[in-house]
Amino acid sequence: MQEQENHQAENPATTVESAEVAAAETVVEQQNDPANDAAAKIAELEARIAELQDAFMRAKADGENIRRRAQEDIAKAHKFAIEGFAEAMVPVKDSLEMALKVETPSIDSLKEGVEITLKQLNSAFEKNRLLEVNPAQAEKLDPTKHQAVSMVPAEQEANTIVTVLQKGYTIADRLLRPALVTVAQGK
Repeated sequence: MQEQENHQAENPATTVESAEVAAAETVVEQQNDPANDAAAKIAELEARIAELQDAFMRAKADGENIRRRAQEDIAKAHKFAIEGFAEAMVPVKDSLEMALKVETPSIDSLKEGVEITLKQLNSAFEKNRLLEVNPAQAEKLDPTKHQAVSMVPAEQEANTIVTVLQKGYTIADRLLRPALVTVAQGK
């Protein structure tokens, strides 16, 4: 043993070589060691799991934020849905109030005021896509827009409109109120 130490002491290159060989053998042993392989894979997979958990939590938080914002937008839409219509109706109310303030109204001035107010109201309806359903006489009954209240004998084709008792209205192509009509009986 002492002889080896003396031999190594005499030859320093051999000592360095021996250390390198020992280190290489340790690396090879570690590489071939299934426990080290498994530990490395486990560490790699745990890092990947942590990364995926973080991505999942961020995506979940984004989804919650989007859902919350959508609920707020829906609540605001419901709350302010008639804002445009209300703005269009304010001048109509103002006109009616002004008509009541006139101390000695004449029939002509009242009629003129009502006509102006009706124009304002029609303008507000058009602006907000509130349209009249006012079928013409002899028009075919359309049950999606008209409601027949009675059938009367008439000199026209059966199931055609004889008179309009009350206009109907649609709002944005959706029936708000059907027109009340009388229809012709079959001959």
